[in-house]
Amino acid sequence: MRTFVTVAEQGTVSKAALCLRVAQPALSRQINDLEVELGIRLFDRVRRRLILTGEGERLLADCRNILSAVDSLSDRAQLLRRADAGVLKVAATPQMIDGIFSTFLHRYATRFPNVEIKLSEAIGSDLLAKLERGELHLGVSSLQVIPAENHEFESFPVQPVEFLAASHESLRLGSAGNIEIGSLAPYPLLLLESSFQVRNTFDAACRLAGLKPRIFIESRTPHALLALAEAGHGVAIVPSVLPTHRYRLRIARITHRRRPLQLPLSVLWHSRRVLPQYAKDFCQFLDAYMREVFPISQPPARMALRAAKRAAIGC
Repeated sequence: MRTFVTVAEQGTVSKAALCLRVAQPALSRQINDLEVELGIRLFDRVRRRLILTGEGERLLADCRNILSAVDSLSDRAQLLRRADAGVLKVAATPQMIDGIFSTFLHRYATRFPNVEIKLSEAIGSDLLAKLERGELHLGVSSLQVIPAENHEFESFPVQPVEFLAASHESLRLGSAGNIEIGSLAPYPLLLLESSFQVRNTFDAACRLAGLKPRIFIESRTPHALLALAEAGHGVAIVPSVLPTHRYRLRIARITHRRRPLQLPLSVLWHSRRVLPQYAKDFCQFLDAYMREVFPISQPPARMALRAAKRAAIGC
């Protein structure tokens, strides 16, 4: 079944053989034997590619469910052996990895030294697909990526992402560190591409506020937007997970009707997967850490000053 699923996902025997580290002739025999045993044709051969038949399409989902159940059984056995040791496969956006996980993982490792974190990048439907296939234990994302009719995922809410307006130091945006979204109308905006969930949320807020943004550039690279803002080419609209203190910028939090513009975040996992205790603790540790460091746009020295003031008053 694992061979069948891998061939279906890779599209060719050669690619599947590399993934499974199996010789191509042996892999082809496994597929042929499976077709003979089941009495159906799973693939059509089209120009060196294997295309799933209608029967193969139906069987693929069942095989994935069975393989996920097998993996869950292994996870359960490991959990019974030891509750504070194992492997935890986590995925998040590149921005979360850069701004949060780069420092958070040290703290988690101090508390759980016997847990090996395997971190990867994934966003949107790709993240959900990896959770469903059992390739991940946890994924950090917005609940908005889950289709309304899909109830196969559990979630743990963490600190929401806020939206920041970053500009050249000489440009004074808003007041008291905040700027109403409608006040961005005169400025050329440096925006993420529409494939980003934060961009879709910002566009929705613009429509609510009656703002037609002046777009200078759209990019897949948030740090490119910050570099352009630092050079005075416009106002970058970025999520608060980005460590903007690496640049010389003026930062303002974006509000709508005086309320911060936010994108809720959650840690997601598939409902079929049994989470070990250290995975549940991971969710709680991550939420506490994000509450502590947000907004991470502040320079480290300023954050240290805030922490000292809180300690002085016993907070």
